[in-house]
Amino acid sequence: MNIDMIRAAADRLAGHARWTPILTSPFLDDIAGRRVFVKAECLQHTGSFKFRGGWSAISALTDNALKAGVIAFSSGNHAQGIALAAREHGVPAIIVMPSDAPALKIENTKALGAEVVLYDRATESREEIGAALAEQRGLTLVKPFDEPQVIAGQGTCGLEIAEDMNALGVTQADVAVCCGGGGLTSGIALALAADAPEMRVRPVEPEGFDDVTRSLKSGRIERNERLSGSLCDAIITPQPGEITFPIMQAHCGPGIVVSEDECLRAMAHGFERLKIVIEPGGAAALAAALFHPDAFEGDAVIAVATGGNVDAAIFAKALETLS
Repeated sequence: MNIDMIRAAADRLAGHARWTPILTSPFLDDIAGRRVFVKAECLQHTGSFKFRGGWSAISALTDNALKAGVIAFSSGNHAQGIALAAREHGVPAIIVMPSDAPALKIENTKALGAEVVLYDRATESREEIGAALAEQRGLTLVKPFDEPQVIAGQGTCGLEIAEDMNALGVTQADVAVCCGGGGLTSGIALALAADAPEMRVRPVEPEGFDDVTRSLKSGRIERNERLSGSLCDAIITPQPGEITFPIMQAHCGPGIVVSEDECLRAMAHGFERLKIVIEPGGAAALAAALFHPDAFEGDAVIAVATGGNVDAAIFAKALETLS
């Protein structure tokens, strides 16, 4: 992985991915006790940053690989990103999804033209299922985070942050990133190391699924004991990636752990003050910025709102925290 791969991915994404905005609110600044800038990746195509990596990976395939098709495994956001990118390239796609993924994500993935294969994430391995199907059908497996071209695509988010924040006169800040396996986190970290070296990426995870935070602290890859049972399904992974972890070790500060309640409250504040819809896992970074002020240094924090694909009942539960 290197910055040249990220810049090449940005060229391929030009005209296809949205350059998502940086949003602010004085009300959020008051809660956090510092300036808060929100990178609204929930406004990206398919409702999350995952479209970047999906397009990057598929657009880098050979003609023969494109004809055969692709397969991916995902709880929903990578699924939709791959499904849309595959459809726009005219490529067949199979997506292996956990049966407890939000219904909205499963239905959206099907609507985008992908074949969905469901599995039990507590008893079955998505990696094994995906590998077997890839071999049987001659498909190219596009991993959700531990794949160079996916990381390169996610890193384009970091290029945008660096450029937009420089235009705003902010060159020093912690950048809070909702973190599962580390694809987005490591991609942004590489981009900022090149274009905004005074910014520091901070991985943010939900309680009980803090494998990256523990891994960064111990210096070795740590695994989660549980693989399900969190509202933050979008950022629940077994462990950091073999590719992403060394990048995070080299370029990230310590991880931050937030509660589900804090994520729900962050969702509500994002809706009330910024007029955006964020899913629980996608709100983790904003939750850290708002409710963990002692975790950050300096007078500014950038929170990446990574996704907005949330079922109505969960979003209603989040809004109830405002009353």
